[in-house]
Amino acid sequence: MTDTITGLPDRHQFMDILRGQIYEANEHKIKLAVFVIKIDRFRKINNLYGYAAGDQVLRSFAEILNKVRRQGDYIARVGDNEFTLLLTGIANEGHATLAAFKIQRLLEIPIEFDGGKLTFGVHIGITLYPAHSSESGDMLKKAEEALEESKRTEQLFCIADVSEDLYISKNWEIETQLAKAIDNSELCVYFQPKISLSTGKPVGAEALIRWNSPSRGLLSPDVFLPVAEELGLMKQLTIWMLNSALRLSNEWTKQWGALDVSVNISTKLLEKPDFVDIVLSSNGLWGNDNITLSLEVLEQYFVVDVENCFAKLKELRNEGINISIDDFGTGYSSLSYFRDIPADELKIDRSFVSGLLGDEANAKIVALITDLAHKFGLSVVAEGAENLETLEALKKLNCDKVQGYIIAKPIPAEQFGNWLRQFHQLR
Repeated sequence: MTDTITGLPDRHQFMDILRGQIYEANEHKIKLAVFVIKIDRFRKINNLYGYAAGDQVLRSFAEILNKVRRQGDYIARVGDNEFTLLLTGIANEGHATLAAFKIQRLLEIPIEFDGGKLTFGVHIGITLYPAHSSESGDMLKKAEEALEESKRTEQLFCIADVSEDLYISKNWEIETQLAKAIDNSELCVYFQPKISLSTGKPVGAEALIRWNSPSRGLLSPDVFLPVAEELGLMKQLTIWMLNSALRLSNEWTKQWGALDVSVNISTKLLEKPDFVDIVLSSNGLWGNDNITLSLEVLEQYFVVDVENCFAKLKELRNEGINISIDDFGTGYSSLSYFRDIPADELKIDRSFVSGLLGDEANAKIVALITDLAHKFGLSVVAEGAENLETLEALKKLNCDKVQGYIIAKPIPAEQFGNWLRQFHQLR
């Protein structure tokens, strides 16, 4: 039902929305933040100024949350003086913090009602997906617990903690099964197509690892790769992924022209002395003239060990391997390394792409990154495009390539060749 005072969804509707967004977040590999926000001294406002003033406070606060909400976010009234805000597609915890401070700034402006003006404060509890929970009821419960902590400590907001017991129970089963996943042939490769915005034709695909867990079914990498990092399995998994992605891409027919297959590279593997040998060995075994291997490296690694990172990537580029800088714009971007950056393309993080239409600042960031990349001879890929309007906006901003659900979801490897054939037939 809809709340009669504010016109917002109620708790029941919000839980339906949250469940749907958690499913989408898992599919898209994105993060969410759930805010539970409580208006301070609300009973006192009703007692001093009357229920009409209390209703006006509720409506005014709903308007404040609407100013914080971006396209794709959701707000609801879930209690007498309690609201929720669901932020979708956030890059990190910092985005949630900025939203909390924006609410605080907007509350500094007094609201008007019959009889005068008043200001009021709030306390906020925040929980993050997937860091704190992957279940809707548990996320809301943790946000409410964080809200109580913010009241107890007299802070504007508190972010939920991950208890050690919860972490252990959640990951123990994954730990015991993951080490055997390769030997048991439980891992598989999905491909998500990338197309050229100038020609509209496929230019390649990103290879994405999935795990058919015997107890949990098909799992996305966000669930098990953090565990693999802790267990020291990233080298083993990445070698499997390099060989599998290249081997499977050999099945793509040559009639579609040259294509690239991109594989995400773990920072842990990049640090290994034999990293270059691992990549060249896989490419030498499975590479061919029709397929170019592209390595996607997180931008954040550059600030850790620039000299060592650049040396290895330059060596690989000299051997015909393409280098793509992943999630660009969410790390500590520095103009100083652009002069020597050993890369062929930048991938704009989906948090900027998903908010492109509803946020002028996001559009300016995308335009700035695109222009900067082109000046340094780099192509630009935008990931996370979900609709035709975003596609057209990216084209106007001179973005080179795009991937996202508007093109296709990640496709099982055995189906990707059929997707290529159908795509060209439709055109």
